[in-house]
Amino acid sequence: MIVRSLGLVEYAPTFEAMRYLTDTRGPYTQDELWLCEHPPVFTQGLAGKAEHLLAPGEIPVVATNRGGQVTYHGPGQVVAYPLLDLKRRGYFVKDLVYRIEEAVIRALRHFGVTGHRVSGAPGIYVKLNDPFAHSILLQKASMPKKAGEKIGVTEIGVRPNFEGLGKIAALGIKVSRHCSYHGVALNVAMDLGPFLRINPCGYAGLPTIDLASLGVNATPAMVAVVLSDKLQATLG
Repeated sequence: MIVRSLGLVEYAPTFEAMRYLTDTRGPYTQDELWLCEHPPVFTQGLAGKAEHLLAPGEIPVVATNRGGQVTYHGPGQVVAYPLLDLKRRGYFVKDLVYRIEEAVIRALRHFGVTGHRVSGAPGIYVKLNDPFAHSILLQKASMPKKAGEKIGVTEIGVRPNFEGLGKIAALGIKVSRHCSYHGVALNVAMDLGPFLRINPCGYAGLPTIDLASLGVNATPAMVAVVLSDKLQATLG
């Protein structure tokens, strides 16, 4: 696939460029992977609810057509957008999500951090008390939904159990005519304060973490190279 390093770019025009490429691509259009950072912005997914935006303040809010709820993008976070023809590659949306998550797990492993999946909550998480431990994460039972609680992607009466975990990578995908865009955001060395202004991905109180907070000395540029390599491997 073609890999493009875009640098620091505004979110809205990047979103429109992804959508345009997807809407106009043909059966022989080459797949692409875009890597970038965004200035501070909250993005609201299709399932987004206004109550999850607690205090956006001066940070703009952009409605977008990816799946999921609200998240934050800002400098010091590596964002990767795979623009893929899934039909040509021969896998479905769930496969795509798994492959992107696997690439993030492998990228974190490169820096000594163990990433984990949580059932029912796309993205990658780390154990806050020992992010470098190699033990697997035993999937804990889902927690009953509290009275009146809005829990994010689903309203099924339970919520994933995030006890002892912090979210380090958020994921949101859009598929149109068997082609995907949007992608994953991996927190490297950023101001985490804006995450306190939202319920990240629709989950109140979900801690958000970055590599710098874990003691990993890596720049976004370094992480972007590693993540790009891992994504090309897992998506191939």
